[in-house]
Formats: sequence, structure tokens, C-alpha cells
Amino acid sequence: MTDPIRIANCSGFFGDRPSGAIEMVEGGPIDVLTGDWLAELTMLILSRIRAKRPGQGYARTFVGQMEQVMGTCLDKGIKVVSNAGGLDPDGCAEAVKDIADKLGLNPTIAYVNGDNLLDRITDLAASGALQPFPGTEDLGDVDAYLSANAYLGCFGIVDALTRGADIVITGRVTDAAVVCGPAAWHHGWQPNDFDQLAGGVVAGHLIECSAQVTGGNYSFFTEIEGRDEIGGRARFGFPWADVAADGSSVIGKHDGTGGLVSVGTVTSQLLYEIGGPSYLGPDVTARFDTVNLTEVNPDRVYVWGAKGEAPPTTLKVAMNELGGYRNSFTVALTGLDIEAKAEFAQAAFWDACPYGPEDFDSVTSRIIPTNKLDPATQEEATAIWRLTVKDADERKVGRAFADAMVHTALAGIPGMYGLGGGPGSGSPYGVYRPATVPSDLVPQYVTILGGDTRQISSVAPLTGSGRIETDPFAQGQHPEVPSGPGTDGTWSPGETRAVPLGTVYGTRSGDKGGNANVGVFARPFDFSGQPTFDTVPSDDAWEWLDNELTVERLRELLPETADMQIDRHRFPLIRSLNFVIHGLLDEGVAASTRQDAQAKALGEWLRARVVELPVSLLPDN
Repeated sequence: MTDPIRIANCSGFFGDRPSGAIEMVEGGPIDVLTGDWLAELTMLILSRIRAKRPGQGYARTFVGQMEQVMGTCLDKGIKVVSNAGGLDPDGCAEAVKDIADKLGLNPTIAYVNGDNLLDRITDLAASGALQPFPGTEDLGDVDAYLSANAYLGCFGIVDALTRGADIVITGRVTDAAVVCGPAAWHHGWQPNDFDQLAGGVVAGHLIECSAQVTGGNYSFFTEIEGRDEIGGRARFGFPWADVAADGSSVIGKHDGTGGLVSVGTVTSQLLYEIGGPSYLGPDVTARFDTVNLTEVNPDRVYVWGAKGEAPPTTLKVAMNELGGYRNSFTVALTGLDIEAKAEFAQAAFWDACPYGPEDFDSVTSRIIPTNKLDPATQEEATAIWRLTVKDADERKVGRAFADAMVHTALAGIPGMYGLGGGPGSGSPYGVYRPATVPSDLVPQYVTILGGDTRQISSVAPLTGSGRIETDPFAQGQHPEVPSGPGTDGTWSPGETRAVPLGTVYGTRSGDKGGNANVGVFARPFDFSGQPTFDTVPSDDAWEWLDNELTVERLRELLPETADMQIDRHRFPLIRSLNFVIHGLLDEGVAASTRQDAQAKALGEWLRARVVELPVSLLPDN
């Protein structure tokens, strides 16, 4: 049996700290350096870059990092696997080769493409091969697509590494593929090794967002020692995964770095941007409700038990459509009569604007009550009114719209001033459109620079360690899934106290297209009420969560979601629930008019709501 392979992450998004690659290569032993640069919004950004500079629709920050670490990686035998190729993996590969030539190095560089369907999208839609993603309405205006990319699996990466590649650059593969690929290559996993692949996907999901598994965005961040040490542990270390031959893994970080790896941080990241227990992918359907977590040492969490089933016979496709143009402004509402001031300001604006609300495709008006009673500072006396408009006509949302607010400055509300700069022109926005396409229509192409190109099928086996016998999009429980702790129908909370939900429960929230997810998990405690690295969350805390936090109760706690479809999913083994809120983010991040367009803080809002919690669960009991 092969030894575990240590796969490190140095980037969680297009914009992560550039020192990540050096930190991971020089901070401790690793076998593979990976990074995730792509998100739905990133593909839209790269499409705009590519329109201005053809052939350069990739993450140039990755190229800069390769200049810093390429020599060390070659000396130490560290493989590099990255999806920084974006829309132009071939262009990215050539740019990395230019860096290698400059440094006098000779790595074997490969790139994987085949995901970009933009040139084929009209034909795929006309033939019926391209279908709206389940739960969405339609494909929108195919002719207005700015990008269209299928999510490829890990076996193109496996082929590149098998052929001796030192650096593998991909286009749109799944986020987990950059981890699962090296693991499958190292351990010799085959396409029908569903349990092992599922474990690799789980490991990839856990480390793909860099420091989000080492304490970043963690509800219980106050547990993290040294978090305020500037120049020291305030910089959280990036993660690695020791992936074993059976698909299990240990999640950790380099010794001496800031942050925390615990059951809590790993649970939090496991819940990030997911739906139900069946985590669909091109290589395997990973059952996240079979995952177990055990802390084996400080900053080391053993992840085990993941089960896999056959993936769907289709691939997910993410399209970004030009939705139109948008503009907005923000006005300060200070002191008394906040709502009346907002109404007056809005009336004055529409009177001055050459267009009425009915002339725009979309108008969103929001009052954000940040003001306080008996304010001690002017800022504490100030609320915010924000108006956003969208339209297909760029002229409507341009200076005529923006200037109208300025024209009311001396003839409107008392204390009138704007926030966020002066008037400006409108900007384009994208609409996210998810779809599916048959796997057999989208092979991967693996090219070794200076060598040949191979075609790798995207069609996965139908049998293996697991087999989906029903609709792969169904969310029903499967008989083989462990039940975990549950309830026997005799649940009674006993004495309760009104406290914020976050006293006992953590959350992690994020965006999934136009939907948002918020995962809720029970905090690990020992008998003294203090967090500890060798315990699992209290079963009593899970029992309260499972019984009390229903869809109806969530709507009460988050009134913004009152009229939205909400799906509720149970993860008993990690004492967690996950809620998917449909339509909260409009037509995706780039089109959303919410202040928190990616729902990153949705869970923290939920934690701040006051509920009746059993006294027995409270830390000070």
C-alpha cells in the first residue's frame, strides 16, 4: 500500500495572499502544491480580461508565484497542480514556460482543457444537449453568454502527472479535482474506486479555500490563540491534506503557523457552499453524510468514512450571461425621522430623474438601519438608504440617473450627503446560468508543452463501490448511510435561557449561484464547558438543533427568507444541519443587489439572533 501523499493549498480564490506558495513550499514538507483560483464570479472577470487581451484570460498572480517557487519545487520534487488557467490554460502554460526559460529551468509543463464550451454552446442548446440545471428556469439568452465552462474531473490531471508533468495547469475543473487528481495518481485509484475518490473529493473540498479550514471565517475565532499577533500568528497558515490510499486524510497546517485546525474548523469548511448529503461531481458522488471527524493531535484532524457512489452521466456547466447594466448610490440618513427622510429623499430623486421606476428593468431600494438610540457620535446617528437600478440600456443607468441625486442636494432632506464617492456611469453585470451537458460530449484534452495531446473521456463508470439506483439529483437517505446520533421522540429542552444562537452553535454560509447555503453545527465542548481538541460536539446540543431549527424557525429568525424556498439537510455524524435558500442572491453574485452579495455573513446574522437554549448547553452552566 502506498504511503499518504501530502497535498498543500496556496490559494483559495483569485486574490488570495501572494506569499502562500512560498509559505507552503518552504514552511514544511509537502509533495504537491495546489491552488484554487476560480469561482463563478472569477470566470466572468476573466472573460472581461480576455476580451481586452486575447489569450490572457488566466490568473497572472499564479505565474508570479511560479517565478518565486519553481526552482525549489523542482529541487524537492514537489508537483504543482493549479486551475489558474481559467479561460486560457494554454496561454497560462506558455507564460509559466517563459518564466522557466528566464530562470534557466526546464520543467515538464502540461495543461488540461476541453471545458470551454462557448464556441459550441449554441449548437449544444439547439440540439437539447444543454439543459437548465435542476431547479432553475431556463438557459437565458445563449447569444449573450460571456463564458460557458463545464466542470471537468480529475483524470486529465492524473494523465498529465502519469506522463511526467511537473506543473499541471487546468481550465475549469471542479475545485476538489486539483487535490483528488494528485491523490488518484499517487495511489493508482481507478475511475470506479468510488469510496477512495469520495475521500479525495472531501479532502479537496476541505483545503480548496485555503485558510477557511485553518481558522479563517470561523465562528469561534476567539478560541484561536495568537490571532492578534501582528507579524506572527495573526497570519493563519494555509492547509495541507495527508491523503491515504483508502481515501481517508489528515487535515493540518505547517507547525508554528497561525490559526487552528480542529473538529470545529473542519466541520465549518465541510459545510461551505454545499447542498444536500449527495455532493455531485464528474468523478464520483461523495456522500458528505458519511464523513467522520476525529482530532488526533492539536492542529490535526482525521477525516474518514467517506462513501462514494456513481456520479451523474452529465457534467455541470456554468455560464455567465451579460445581464445588462447597473448603477447605484448611497445616501446618509442622520438623526430623527429616518423612514420619513428615506421616503422624502426617494420622492425628490424620482422627481429629478428623467426616468421613472417603471422605466427600469429592476429597481431595488433598501434602508439599512445602522443608527442607534441617543447616539454618542454622528456615525451612530446615521442610517443608510441605497438605491440600485438595472437595465439593458446602458444610457438609462448612466450619468442621467446618477446626477439626479446630486440635483436634490440643496432641496431635499436635512443633513443630506452621499456615501461612497460621487456620481458615475453604469457598469455591466453578469447573470449566472447553471446547466448540464452529457459527459460523453465533453472530453478532456491533456497537452504536454513540446509534446503530444491526449484525449481523456469524461464518462465515468456506472458501477463501483457504490451505485446510484435512483435520480442522482434526489436527496433521499440511502440505506448504507450511518445514521449517527438521533432523537427518540422524547426530546425535552428543560430549563431554557434567552441567548444568541451563536453561544453554542457555529455557522458557515456562502453562495451557490443565485442560492445561498448556511450550515449550522454544534460546538465541541468538554465537561468543563470549554472547547477541547479531543471531543466531539455534545449530542445534547445536536438534539436541540435537530429538533428546534426547522425550516419554519429559520424563516422566523431570518425574515428576509420568509417567502423563499428553503431546503433542510441533516448531517448527524458531524452534528450539523445545512439549509439551502433559493433565490436569496437573485441571479448570482454579479447580479445580486444585497449588501452581502455572496452571503458570507448570513450565518453570522443567524448566530446573532436570540433563541431559547437549554441552560444545560450553555458554557457558563
